[in-house]
Amino acid sequence: MSSYVEYHDKIAFHPGYYIKEIVEESGLTQEDFAKRLGTTPKNLCVLMNGDQNLSIDIATKLSRMLGTTVAYWLRIQQAYDETIAEFLSEEELKREREVFKLLDYKYFREHFGLPDIPRKIDEQIKQVREFLSVSSLTVLKRADLAVSFRSYTENLSESNIVNANAMVQIAINRTLKTEAPKFNKKKFEVSVEFALTQTHNHENFLPTLCEAFDNAGVVLIVLPNLKNSGINGATKKVDGKVMLMVNDRRHYADTFWFTLFHEIGHIMNGDYGITFGTNQNHSEDEADQYAQRCLIPQEKYERFLQENKTFDEKTIRDFAASIDRDPGIVLGRLMKDKVVDYTDMELSNRLRKKYTVVIK
Repeated sequence: MSSYVEYHDKIAFHPGYYIKEIVEESGLTQEDFAKRLGTTPKNLCVLMNGDQNLSIDIATKLSRMLGTTVAYWLRIQQAYDETIAEFLSEEELKREREVFKLLDYKYFREHFGLPDIPRKIDEQIKQVREFLSVSSLTVLKRADLAVSFRSYTENLSESNIVNANAMVQIAINRTLKTEAPKFNKKKFEVSVEFALTQTHNHENFLPTLCEAFDNAGVVLIVLPNLKNSGINGATKKVDGKVMLMVNDRRHYADTFWFTLFHEIGHIMNGDYGITFGTNQNHSEDEADQYAQRCLIPQEKYERFLQENKTFDEKTIRDFAASIDRDPGIVLGRLMKDKVVDYTDMELSNRLRKKYTVVIK
């Protein structure tokens, strides 16, 4: 290392730079100067080369030997440290700019009230960094930042990881600010049964569910989709509570309810992580099956299929009413099982509701 560091048009001078000048001007050898100072020649050499910080002990000895003050030497060390920190911060900012290219600032501005500062990229970076409560946007590149992807595959791009982590950080921060007791699985099972009665309560279900889940120590966070995140939902233990985050990326009510119960299935199995896209593994399959069983009782669904040859609006509505579910959920299941064609937009428009998350 050197006793000074150059970065662009700035120079940071280590205390060793000045000590070296004093030694040379004294006419003494380094060994003699070190003995008078009360340290070893090796320690003095390391200090002059800028390889270690100036200690209070050496600052005190220098002040007594040279008739200066301890504060004088400590200010030199502090000025050096602050300038080096500035250099490092500028280098980190360069790396952050590359990560920021993967994020959509408009998302944070429109949904979370970050300021409208067009073309001021570095200020936008600062705003997002502080909003997410991270030291640098570069940490968003870590696939294991807060909670691991349950099915990490080669299909997961850097953009997916960065944007998914940003959503999870938002959800974690909101969870930390939510007052709720510690997670209680038995109470949560009761609140889940209650949630099943709310599938057709399209206007008011969310605050109702949030309150019921909060009482069981589960904080439900529904977020607008962040482009390129590719995630459906995520769960994580946070300060004794459980964060349950659902993305509204597909907008349809039936996919929302399926995603919600898929994530609930993970919680019931004690499996915390991020659900990405359509990737499957054993835990994802189990969560899918849990969601299917909860939303539509399997025996009743099979009987429904056997007893009907056509599945028109009336047939679907009647069955949905018999199991107290939103008809869109039944239609979504029929489409998934290829009983009804996905391209039947007329039936879809009549039975499937759309949800759009508005952050208040």
